[in-house]
Amino acid sequence: PKEIRINRIHLEEDVAKSTHFAGASGIDFNRAGVPLIEIVSEPDMASADEAYAYLVALKQCMQYAGISECNMEKGEMRCDVNISVRPASQQEFNLKTEIKNLNSFKAVHRAIQYEIDRQIEAIEDGLELRQQTRGWDDAKGQTYVMREKEDADDYRYFPDPDLMPVEITPEWLEAIREKMPERPHERRKRFVSEYDLPPYDAQVLCAEKPVADWFEEAVQLGVPPKTASNWIMSELLRELGDAGIAISESKLTPAHLAGMIKLIDAGTINGKIAKTVFSEMFATGKDAETIVKEKGLVQVVDTDLIRSQVREAIAANPKPCQQYLAGETKVIGFFVGQVMKISKGKANPQLVQKILREELEQLK
Repeated sequence: PKEIRINRIHLEEDVAKSTHFAGASGIDFNRAGVPLIEIVSEPDMASADEAYAYLVALKQCMQYAGISECNMEKGEMRCDVNISVRPASQQEFNLKTEIKNLNSFKAVHRAIQYEIDRQIEAIEDGLELRQQTRGWDDAKGQTYVMREKEDADDYRYFPDPDLMPVEITPEWLEAIREKMPERPHERRKRFVSEYDLPPYDAQVLCAEKPVADWFEEAVQLGVPPKTASNWIMSELLRELGDAGIAISESKLTPAHLAGMIKLIDAGTINGKIAKTVFSEMFATGKDAETIVKEKGLVQVVDTDLIRSQVREAIAANPKPCQQYLAGETKVIGFFVGQVMKISKGKANPQLVQKILREELEQLK
């Protein structure tokens, strides 16, 4: 991993939130007086990808320390970017450009890449780069000039004479270190060792602290760790992304998942039905048992009914049937799919496969 140095961190009091539009700017004073931390990083990042990764790591540190949820869309985390490029043969950087109005990590990545390309193109065309503050137009995917900067140091602030100095002693720092909660990399390691998860799963789950908390609560309710991980990564994160909400805003709780897994283990529903149940739980907040009863999703284990569906599938597909009789046993998967289609996904797959083999063998 690359090391990114931090120049300074200081406390401020928020004044307002600016949102810039085409030809106008809006000022939101609702956050006035809210304390904030400003972190000034050294220019150690050399690409949009590195800046994005740094922001993700910084957000994780803030979340895990309990400082903030760092949701950029809610104004809980903001980012300004300073960009300067130079030819590889040149020692000194050219004048920098500061970019504002960045409201998401994706916008930060796009704005950096655009500005790098713009500055390189200007240099190659022999144009003079000026020190500017530029805004980011997300709809157009480009930056625009907000104001020209006259001096290299154009940062204006006023010291507050009423604020007393705060002495930070080594003892105080050590006491804080001892009380620090588990950090992101520590939790990833623990998920691998304690829950026997693949490193990839641990990385995905621990990327957001609330997601990692959700996972651990599900495990405490009896859901096997890998099972919980699979449902979170394949279904829950997708549902959250489609809905555009955070996991804390979801109606679906770890208890919902635990209840659904119990129905699978009991043979009440199969994996295919479970996906339908999961989506319904996410949308309505109802528990799995209620949804299964309301929608009649109980798995079919009636051997006579399944046998009739198996015979229907065999009769409708003579060619695959002949292939099986000729020794091509792989077509059994095709027949399972046909029976599941006939049963509308309700038939027990293991029972379907067992009866299929019985019926096909009788044709030999």
